[in-house]
Parts: sequence; C-alpha cells; structure tokens
Amino acid sequence: MRVRSTRRILAIVWMVIRFMVQIYWFYLLHSRVWDEQDKQEWEALLTKQAREYRKTAEKKGGLLVKLGQFLSSRADLLPKVFIREMEGLVDKVKPTPFTYSEAILREELGSYYETEIKDLNPQPIASASIGDVYEARLKNGKKIAVKVQRHNVRQIFHMDFKALRIIFFLLRKLTSIGKKSDMKALYAEVVTIISRELDFRKELEHADYFRKRYKGNPDIKMPDYYPELCTGRVLVMDWVDGRKVTDTDYLDAQKIPREQVARALFQFFSDQFLNSGMFHADPHAGNIMVQPDGKIVLLDFGMVGEIKATDTDYLREAIQGIVLDDYEAVIQALYKMEFLLPSADSEKVKRIIRKTVDLYKGGQLDVGDTDSFLQLMEELQVIVKEQPIQLPADFAFLGRAVSLAIGLVAIIYPQADLVEWGKPVILRWMRGSKKHSSIYTGILTNSLRPFLSMPRAVVDWLTDGEKQRSWERDRQKNQLLHQFYFFYTVLLLMLTAGSAYTGIHGIIQHTLWLILVGFILMFLFLGLGLILFIKHVLMLRSINKTRRL
Repeated sequence: MRVRSTRRILAIVWMVIRFMVQIYWFYLLHSRVWDEQDKQEWEALLTKQAREYRKTAEKKGGLLVKLGQFLSSRADLLPKVFIREMEGLVDKVKPTPFTYSEAILREELGSYYETEIKDLNPQPIASASIGDVYEARLKNGKKIAVKVQRHNVRQIFHMDFKALRIIFFLLRKLTSIGKKSDMKALYAEVVTIISRELDFRKELEHADYFRKRYKGNPDIKMPDYYPELCTGRVLVMDWVDGRKVTDTDYLDAQKIPREQVARALFQFFSDQFLNSGMFHADPHAGNIMVQPDGKIVLLDFGMVGEIKATDTDYLREAIQGIVLDDYEAVIQALYKMEFLLPSADSEKVKRIIRKTVDLYKGGQLDVGDTDSFLQLMEELQVIVKEQPIQLPADFAFLGRAVSLAIGLVAIIYPQADLVEWGKPVILRWMRGSKKHSSIYTGILTNSLRPFLSMPRAVVDWLTDGEKQRSWERDRQKNQLLHQFYFFYTVLLLMLTAGSAYTGIHGIIQHTLWLILVGFILMFLFLGLGLILFIKHVLMLRSINKTRRL
C-alpha cells in the first residue's frame, strides 16, 4: 500500500512538473511580443495540458476530479482554455466492487442494514469519485437511494493532499501565479472544501438546511433523508423519479411549460446568489431533476458555498458606488470582500470597472442576452487574472454556480430575458439590507455627493426597460446638481427658520429644552446650508473653468 501511495504521489507531482517545464520552455523559445501564431501555439499547449490532466483525473479519480472541478471556478488562477476543459470534467468513475460497498454498509449501519434495507441492487445506478449510489427499498416497500462512500477513498484523498501540498510549494516558489497568489491560503481552502465532502453528515446538514429554507416554495423540493440510516459514509434518501431538467423533449411530452421551469430555477438560484446563506455550488443538469408534475428536485448537497450577511452589504455598497459613479467606494467594497490583494493596482481596477459600466450604459453590452452575459463573465475572468486578485473560495464557487445556472436557463428556455426577469429581484434585494434599508438610504448617507440624483434615474431604468439611458453626460450632471443644490438650500433655509422660531418660542415660554433644541437644530441646519452653498460655488467655478479650457 505504501509503495502504491508513493507511486501515485510521484505520478501526480511529475505531471505538474512536466507542465511547468513545458511552459518555461515555451517562454524561452518565444519572444516577449507574441504574434498571432505564437498565441495559437500557446493556446494549443494549454489545451493539450488540460486534456492530459482531465484524462488522468478520470482514470485515477480521487482528489484529481474534485480539484479539477474546484479549479474550474478559479478564473483568478487559470487560463480560459484550461477552465473550459475542467468544466467538462465529469465526476464518473468505474463502480466499486459491491463486496466493498456492502462491507461499509454493514460496518456503518450494523443490524439496520439487514432489518431496514431490502432488495438492494448490487449494480450502482451512478458512480463518482467519492461514492456509489444504489437502488433499494425500505422494509415498508418504499423505494430509496443509498449512497455509499467508496472503499479507501479517504486514504486516497489523503495521499493526493500530500501531492497537492508539494505542487503548491513548487508553484509558490517557481511561478508568477504562485508569487501573485496566496498559495498557502488556497491550499487550506482546497483541503477544507474537499474534506467536507468526505463527511456525508455534512451533506445531510446541507440538505436539511435547503429543505427548511425552501419549504414554502411550491416549485422546488428536496428528497427526504432518513437520519437514523445516515452516517459519515452512508446516506439514505427517497428515490426521485424524473428526468434531467434539461431534457426538453421530456418537458414537451409532459406538457410542462419550459418558461415556467426556467423562471422557477431563475428565482430559486437568484435568491441563493444574492442573499446571505448557503448556495448550491454544483447546479449542473445531473443534480437537478424535473418530475411529471413539473416540480424541480435538487440532488447532491455535498458541494455548497456560503455568502455571509456582511458580504451582501459590501456587494450593495459596490453597486451603490457604481450608481453614484464613486469607484473608490467600489474598490473599498472589493477590499472588504477580500477580492483584492494588497498589491493590486486599484487605479487600474477602477478604470476597468468604469470602462465596463460605460460600455453597458452606451448599449454595447446586452446582458439580457444569455450569450452576451456569458461573454461578459469571460471578460471579467480575464480582468481577474490580470490583477493581484484572489477570490475567496465561496465567491469563486459562486461565479461557477452562476454560469451553470444561467446555462441551464438558456437550454430550457432560450428566449429568457434575464434583465426583465432580474429587475424585480434586484429591486427587492437593494431594499433588503438591514444596514441600508434601500438604495435611497444608502444615498442619503452620502448626501453631499455631487451625483445624488443619479440613483433615481437608475431605479427608473429598472422599472421601465423602454427608457432611454444614453444621457448627455455633462449637461445632465450640471442640471441635476443645480436642482439638488436649489432644493436642499431652500429646504435647509425653511428648517433653519423653523428651528429659530422654536428657540425664540422657548425663550418666550421660559422653556429650557425648547431653547436648546431650537437653537441647536438652527445652527446644525445653518451649517449644512453653508456647506451646500460653498460646494455650489465651487461647482460653478469648476464649470466656468472647464468652459474657458
């Protein structure tokens, strides 16, 4: 066993070393400025390496499959061609001999295996790198699915973790990716996330979480599990009859409206992707079934991510910064979410984000079109790789899950208009923050910002898709600013007068608290009025100076 484990570790490490040598050799043979042929040869080399990794992973199984799936979400680390190949990596291996699975069932369930589980088919209906799934029945005749962990899978993963540790050490010391990224933190993330899948009790907890969270959703259901028959290496759940959700012929034959299914999936996943809590991190078609009555059934909760409540607030701050044209606030929000490493060029990131937003405002990006949206996601992945950006694992999984979910919607209902479907969802989400009860509250906390009126225009856009958004930028800004200063100056003058009247009334009535409240508010409103007046004067000077230039 020790010889085999050493051989496996060496085989994995040697494959990666060969990849590194091939890349170094390519750079030595090619000049710094690549022509089109150089780029094509580079793409061909990476594609060849990615395919070799994929074939090796499918042959050896274990951590290599899970690592490939994990890396398919890491646009911040790997080139697009490698990620594309990893996305096609199917977690499907040869079944474990039933004698091994039966031994695990007896060891884990004891007498329950004989008394509770009947008619277990020794031929698994599905086999993956971590477990095999069998069809069986309970003693009462109810049909069930039994998931059994593969023989020696923990030992295999333990060996692979050793190999991975060596690889990450080499990457950290010898490659630009390793120097740009925090490889120690990345290794810890990989070990934590993948080790979680080795404990089936975690999957049981995740399934229970999603069942409780969506128990009121009439379109979505999860299979019932039997906790008394579940252990760290065995899961027992209800059998699910149905087809893959992407089987459009089945949907049509059962007269299930495709739009209904697509909308249900869109609502289900958008809730997970925008709000705090867990999200299903592996929503491919094999994990989502549709039943004859149109209900959607979610399977396999081994791979999940989590969005913290603070992260949703930071994301709102980033969007608010984009709305207010305050890209410094966007950068700060990205730092809070730990998207940017300390060495990131924040000014360059600002320019890239601003350019992307301007392209969208100018109508050159159509996110309502699924292909355009996925293209935008790819372009953002390129941006991520160019900067010292290392996405936290949960956000990397989130990006992958979003792409998978959008792909499902596009297959089921190609006519889906993501923008129209997303408008009410985004509006509710922007209003849902406890810290900022709505986008307007967030704006009021920044009420002296010059572009205060812009959020209203954006909300108008959200509620009226037909409205023209190609503003005449400078003229519109100045007009909005004049309106803003005039309105708030008049309002503050009125409040100052009212507060002064309250203070004078307190003097007449000999009421101390009225005097204090009245004059304190008067000076407060007067001070705010002076600030507005000064900013208005500075703005006018700036306009005049610009005109002279």
